[in-house]
Amino acid sequence: MYDRQYWKNHVTQYEDRFKEQTNPDGSITHIPVEGEVVQEGTPQNATNFNNLETGVFSAHEIGSEVARQLLQQKRRLNMIEGETGAVTLANTLVYPFNNSMQSVTIAAVRDRTDYTVEIDTGASNPQKGDVVVFDKLKNGFKMAFTGGAASVAVNYTIRGGIF
Repeated sequence: MYDRQYWKNHVTQYEDRFKEQTNPDGSITHIPVEGEVVQEGTPQNATNFNNLETGVFSAHEIGSEVARQLLQQKRRLNMIEGETGAVTLANTLVYPFNNSMQSVTIAAVRDRTDYTVEIDTGASNPQKGDVVVFDKLKNGFKMAFTGGAASVAVNYTIRGGIF
């Protein structure tokens, strides 16, 4: 537990006044001549400095924990919000053949490839078949539909994959 220390300056009648004493070896020692002590200062010792260090360390630990929690919340938010986009898949072949495969680039490159891609094709089009997502990479994926339609408009949302 951190105990806040209120530091006080050492205030004396005479500031920076010294008496010189000549030592036997020829050196000089300055001896403070303070006069009357107006206010006793806070001792500068290991107890007070270690208390200060404890407070700084505790603040650092709390800050690190808050940063960790914020990062976790960011990850959760990325799972909720996601990245949205739209693409139109075109097929120029006659059913049962289909060349609607298209590569989709992800704007926010992922850290992992375990993200999900939610698909919305709007109104029902029985000729579209299924829309499939495959070959997921950190910066994109491929998408196609399996039916015989000429084109399918797809809205997608990417969730996850970001630390």
